[in-house]
Amino acid sequence: MEGVSTDRELPGDEELFGLIERELERQSSTLQLIASENFTSRAVMAATGSVLTNKYSEGYPGRRYYGGNRVVDQVEDLARRRACELFGAEHANVQPHSGSNANLAAYLATLDVGDTVLGLRLDQGGHLTHGSPVNISGRYYDFVSYGLTDSDERVDLDQLRRLAEEHRPKLIVAGATAYPRVIEPGPIREIADAVGARFLFDAAHVAGLIAGGVHPNPTGVADVVTFTTHKTLRGPRGGCILSTGELAPAIDKAVFPGLQGGPLDHVVAAKAVAFGEALRPEFEAYARRVVDNARVLAAALAQEGFRIVSGGTDTHLLLVDLRSFDPELTGRAAQEALDRAGISCNKNTVPGDPRSAFVTSGLRLGTPAVTTTGMGEPEMAEIAELISRVLRRREDERELEAVSDAVATLCSKFEPYS
Repeated sequence: MEGVSTDRELPGDEELFGLIERELERQSSTLQLIASENFTSRAVMAATGSVLTNKYSEGYPGRRYYGGNRVVDQVEDLARRRACELFGAEHANVQPHSGSNANLAAYLATLDVGDTVLGLRLDQGGHLTHGSPVNISGRYYDFVSYGLTDSDERVDLDQLRRLAEEHRPKLIVAGATAYPRVIEPGPIREIADAVGARFLFDAAHVAGLIAGGVHPNPTGVADVVTFTTHKTLRGPRGGCILSTGELAPAIDKAVFPGLQGGPLDHVVAAKAVAFGEALRPEFEAYARRVVDNARVLAAALAQEGFRIVSGGTDTHLLLVDLRSFDPELTGRAAQEALDRAGISCNKNTVPGDPRSAFVTSGLRLGTPAVTTTGMGEPEMAEIAELISRVLRRREDERELEAVSDAVATLCSKFEPYS
């Protein structure tokens, strides 16, 4: 076929595929501690790179705006069926391109512009789509923010209840992007019921922990559950919405045609693969190891002199307050120094942070990716020591090079795609 390569060799774009090889080397030889990242299986990557990328399929199975979708319909039905089985949901929409799109579709299905919503404050662990004024959620809806207690840095349910009674929101949003503790859905459901509000649980970060049985399942408690399929779930980059059967038509209409056009069929297929992998018994063991590793890493960093927000973690991530370690050290400077030493993480605000979100006083660390490679508790202790070495001597390039070598040696024993 003229102009189309039909062989099984890599395409001839040496520049681009050379960069991909370099990224593979980076991922394999450095530590990935970003809480929202993971390593997918080869099967997930194969589906993402499959011929399904060639198909266009606006609509839903059996109700498409294009022909030739008899196979794609089966793919999407498989993904929806597996998602419902995995989380115990009545309905699943697997088309959202991202977690942010999933949240916006859920808002579109349940709210009118200007409606009042309660969401967790951005600087205390919430997400941009939970009402940040720079995000469409904060511009189209009247978000009122709740926060954490000063005493133990947990979600302040008393404050949430008072705000709900005062503002009578149409929707309450739970979930977070930088919060290390379990969020119990039951008490928030009670608050929502008391004021006549719907309840949305954003499980973007903890979806894999829910699937693995190490975090309470909000499905069946919340009216809507949104999540991303990467992060702890270890699937492709994308989103998903679970809902009651009652809300299913509104959710589907909000995704298409309300917010998106055609779905990414190759990504929907990869989501089906990931849901199938998470249904296997070994995924439960993986989820437990993720949490165990996070707890060990938090304890080891505390021994190195770092303050761990809320005193520890119940999940896959931990927040490190750098001020007790070095009052002059910012999150941005720490992230940059660690990156030079082969340790990838991200700066993050901590509760009551006096610095801006561009600078911050903290770091967010996560264990999903390193756990996927096979690392365990001994490696978490070693990682904590390496982080401490870097941040104590962050101006010493020779020390950073020495740590980088130690990181490469450690990673060589746990390659994700050996």
